[in-house]
Amino acid sequence: MDNTILSLKGISKSFGGVHALDQVDLEVKKGQIHCLMGENGSGKSTLIKIISGVYKPDQGEILLNGRKYESLTPAESVKQGVSIIYQDFSVFPNLTVAENIFFGYVIAENQKLTHNQENIRKAQAIAKEIGLEADMGEILENLSVAQKQMVAICRALLNNARLIIFDEPTTALTQKEVKRLFSLIRDMRKKGVSTLFVSHKLEEVFEIAEEFTIIRNGKKVITTFAASITREKFIYYMTGRKLSEDQFVCKEKTEQVPLLEVKGLFMEGAYRDISFSLYPGEILGIVGLLGSGRTELALSLFGMEPAQKGQIFKNGKEIKLTSVKQAMEHHIGYVPEDRLSEGLFLPQSINWNVGISNLGMYAGRLGRLLKDKMRTVTQQYVKSLSVNTTEIDKPANFLSGGNQQKVVIARWLSCNPEIMIFNCPTVGVDIAAKFDIHKILRTLAAQKIGIIIISDDIPEVYANCNRILIMQKGQIVKELTNTETSETELYSLIGSEYADEKEAAG
Repeated sequence: MDNTILSLKGISKSFGGVHALDQVDLEVKKGQIHCLMGENGSGKSTLIKIISGVYKPDQGEILLNGRKYESLTPAESVKQGVSIIYQDFSVFPNLTVAENIFFGYVIAENQKLTHNQENIRKAQAIAKEIGLEADMGEILENLSVAQKQMVAICRALLNNARLIIFDEPTTALTQKEVKRLFSLIRDMRKKGVSTLFVSHKLEEVFEIAEEFTIIRNGKKVITTFAASITREKFIYYMTGRKLSEDQFVCKEKTEQVPLLEVKGLFMEGAYRDISFSLYPGEILGIVGLLGSGRTELALSLFGMEPAQKGQIFKNGKEIKLTSVKQAMEHHIGYVPEDRLSEGLFLPQSINWNVGISNLGMYAGRLGRLLKDKMRTVTQQYVKSLSVNTTEIDKPANFLSGGNQQKVVIARWLSCNPEIMIFNCPTVGVDIAAKFDIHKILRTLAAQKIGIIIISDDIPEVYANCNRILIMQKGQIVKELTNTETSETELYSLIGSEYADEKEAAG
């Protein structure tokens, strides 16, 4: 027990008769990088809140730094060296970098008068220690996402954190920033700081973890060392399903007229000289880091941010895409990167979210909405896409991330698309939903729909795209097929040093 910083035994928690956690055990050792894994709704968040003192367990025992607790308070958890860095980092955008770093320290030290100069000095020292390059007087909202995350880490270390819990820490980071975060976590491990890394990104977890604990439906499935488990077995423990994914191969011939062809597209400050073709039944990947111009290109192909120069052809005929209406008239659909703010009307029903883009199909005499027809179509897509709900009148915000994404896809399928553009199609969804969405993409391709995936998720693109275009600084710099490249090469080509680290480790 001397080497154990946190031990949870038989933790159970229910809400209104629903078991969120059932007899869960978890142990994190000093200086260890331990990953807590589970799909959406598995109980990860509830377990974190018990460790942080937000929730009181119904049953079980907590041992923290060798001291036994039936439950913790938030103040006691912090006092014992537990710090949680949530997805939004829980920082103050209107305060300075220094103020954000020493905010918790001021409270913990019960400073009646804030010793600004001394606190700024301590903030600078901790920032230098972890390599945060930012002016201590800069307002936080002016910093990048990665810098904000480092500020949150600085705050935790200044509060003498012994265990830092990262809740989905890489959601908004580039590959280069992810590598920097992993390096920082490893440096903290050398200094005896433990990390509980909560994520659903399989490749990243295998990269950083020493040991896994996997929970499913509120129960612990297994705790095992990373080196002793295969990827396939890991997925089975996570999902309870045997999921496998071969590389996609387009069965259509590319000698035919392209379904979509672009020539010399240009948008000032975003991209230039973009030319490529898309064939029926093909899944084309466009890969690049944030800032490469990939999202602006996606928006141009959907008419939201029209290109300033260049030509676009569909089935050999030149078309104009200067509005979303024009894109839809040409049967082009677009699934955005951020489904919450761009893809869904969250308070509205699943039925309304599916039907909204094609209301003309449900118009009866005198323009009256044929509600029964809309419900029938929605129910068909809910069933065919395996949306986990039996209530299509339920608001979309009650669905998990994967099911929300399926609703966005259903909306566009109801418009009979010939071309579908997916901007980061599986961001923020769990492993099982990710495989389901990949299956949907391949099913659409089999129906001769042309698909474009725009992403920086290399394993996803490598498995599902038969051709891959690499974008850097607004240009397409290389074209490859998935049979003549590798994940390592793709990481390298998009400008990430992450691949070199993976290759060296392997």
